[in-house]
Amino acid sequence: MHVHSYNKPPADTALIACPDCDLLQRLPELAPGASTRCRRCDLELGRRPVDSRNRTLALTVAAAILWIAANSVPMLGLSVIGHQASTTVFGGALHLWNNQQQIVAVLILFTALVAPAMQISFLLAVELGSARTPAPAWVGALLRHHPTLCEWSMIEVMLIGVLVALIKIAELATVIPGLALFMLAGLVFLLAGTQSTFDRRAIWEQVTWAQEAGQ
Repeated sequence: MHVHSYNKPPADTALIACPDCDLLQRLPELAPGASTRCRRCDLELGRRPVDSRNRTLALTVAAAILWIAANSVPMLGLSVIGHQASTTVFGGALHLWNNQQQIVAVLILFTALVAPAMQISFLLAVELGSARTPAPAWVGALLRHHPTLCEWSMIEVMLIGVLVALIKIAELATVIPGLALFMLAGLVFLLAGTQSTFDRRAIWEQVTWAQEAGQ
């Protein structure tokens, strides 16, 4: 008996719809360092970074170390009339919570601490999990949620807010930049570096999907 099958993915995995203009097209095989663009709107559809796995893994490990160090030392210090105080990122969020600013405290805690930590952890797990071929299905699950964490990771926004606040209170108190402030700035560049060297499409092609596992 013939059984009709519906809602199946196309057999040609090179087919892709442009995110901007929806033009369906086939991606060519890319050489290391090359990229491809949409024929209609010229949007970049794919890029094959050079030595993606080693570079991404190195940058991710460096980002993990810097994240731990940045949250272990003070970020800012203030000196007013002989009194000094310093705080970490978590301490600043806790201070806002205790001063009835719970929504702001939760946003800072999530965007400056939790989301970057999950972004680094997911990327590290993906790179280690994809070291063998085929990669397990959980690598695809982590890879699917990784872009969302990148959008919520907003260390650079927090740093801009801190700099604006420092300018406003500079006449009222002596501001002492902590070591964590410079570490967080470095972490912004490291996270940006991981995004530029990460070859997402190559990882997708290694994942063992449910249909393949059942065969």
